[in-house]
Amino acid sequence: MRDLHLPGRSVVMGRHGAAATSHFLSTLTAIDILRRGGNAADAAIAACAVQCVVEPGSTGIGGDNFVLYAPASSDPAGKVYGLNGSGRAPRGLTAEYLLKQGIKEIALTSVHAVTVPGAVDAWSKLNRSFGSMPLAELLQPAIRHAEEGFVLTERVATDWRRNEGKLKADANSARMWLKDGSRAPRAGEVFRQPEHAKVLREVAAKGRDGFYTGWVAEDIVAHLRGLGGLHALEDFATQEAFWVEPISTTYRGIELLEIPPSSVGITTLLMLNILSGFDLSKYDPVGAERFHIEAEATRLAFEARDRYVADPAFADVPVQKLLSAGFADELRGRIDLKKAMPVAGPTGATTHRDTVYISVVDEKGNACSFVNSLFWSYGTGLSSPKTGVLLQNRGIGFSVDPAHPNCVAPWKRPLHTIIPAIAMKDGRPWLSFGVMGGGFQPVGQSHVLTNILDFGMDVQEAIDCARGFHQMGRFEAERGIREDVLYGLAALGHEIKIAEMPHGGAQAIMIDAANGVLQAGSDPRKDGCALAY
Repeated sequence: MRDLHLPGRSVVMGRHGAAATSHFLSTLTAIDILRRGGNAADAAIAACAVQCVVEPGSTGIGGDNFVLYAPASSDPAGKVYGLNGSGRAPRGLTAEYLLKQGIKEIALTSVHAVTVPGAVDAWSKLNRSFGSMPLAELLQPAIRHAEEGFVLTERVATDWRRNEGKLKADANSARMWLKDGSRAPRAGEVFRQPEHAKVLREVAAKGRDGFYTGWVAEDIVAHLRGLGGLHALEDFATQEAFWVEPISTTYRGIELLEIPPSSVGITTLLMLNILSGFDLSKYDPVGAERFHIEAEATRLAFEARDRYVADPAFADVPVQKLLSAGFADELRGRIDLKKAMPVAGPTGATTHRDTVYISVVDEKGNACSFVNSLFWSYGTGLSSPKTGVLLQNRGIGFSVDPAHPNCVAPWKRPLHTIIPAIAMKDGRPWLSFGVMGGGFQPVGQSHVLTNILDFGMDVQEAIDCARGFHQMGRFEAERGIREDVLYGLAALGHEIKIAEMPHGGAQAIMIDAANGVLQAGSDPRKDGCALAY
């Protein structure tokens, strides 16, 4: 139970429906859809479309989308469906081609970093399979915000300003995403996106074909090819999201479900398998011992991720081995409670904290765990002349080493960091949650879940609790970690760095089925907003 003498948000509670996102306009949209009779899938799509307008640095229709959906009426009971809405490399792109061009690593803003956007097709498939309202109706709030304008919050304005240079570097993006083509809009200013609204109207009128065929696709492909890309209209026309069987592990009696590879959700499961061998509850939840164990589990799980995780259509990903008790035992045996392991390579590298996570549970008990992302902030920063669609740089997740399982290849999906999660209790959805922040997401998810199960925190406390991330050989601590704890970690051999920005936001909805109550939390590190009714 939260100490009411300390500052902090209370858990949001309701009986009929709940939504949690990283922007208040998105959450309001989701609640409005629920109160109009829409279900969790409808509300998540509508909320995400709004965030593509009002939080463009973190997400967009030029990005990808992953979903875990637990329908209340599923057969068999407790069935959870996974949707992989990741885009692929152009059919013309090969490692050999890049190496001949002298490219040994795909750059953040390179045209070759642009994989085919998967989000719009994923929304359409989720809507056709589980939605109760037409996609065209769900897009209307986003269209209105794009046409009439929205007011920037301080957090969104800060992120926009930090990426001013990236947007200035592309003439189309400067014209459409900067005020007068020269500066980022400021907090309190109204910003409009007429080109974006036009594309959303095309999708509303024609469904996924409004994005992947016709003038929208033609404009994007022509622009990419003009920049030296190998994208083709066929690549866009044939993009398709697909249903997958979630993978899982059990931690403290709770089953956690994730999207299988090429998603890195398996990293979370491996971390929890390692952590399950420790009695975390005997430690201070914000103490050096807990953070040390978590950091060591992080580096071990991420080493396995980097070695094995890739598109399973192109590489042998040993999922059963990675999730086996024996493998977790082997890795756990390398952890010394008295000292940190020697640093070996840049495991876990990520310096971006962008993506949006949305959780919605409706009155009937349908639960939707939903992530949409451009990868790095504003993706590549590239936009085509007519659309204003910012294009993702998910292709930097590829290696150019022909021997690496994640090597770029025609029509291949890169290693993917976005990971929605659903935790099951007694065979029923119990917690729909996610943590944003690129490679940090498996660490953030493990932190939130262990906060709840090992330390008895409510969902808001679990989200608020200070975090660290072992990456690039250093423990990057958020500012909420006490100084004595940092000294304790340093004494164990961890190099300490204070993170410039929080590692990533989080949202969660807990389903108390016995009492018919929904408990929702959201992250104040971004503009997190949870509402229930």
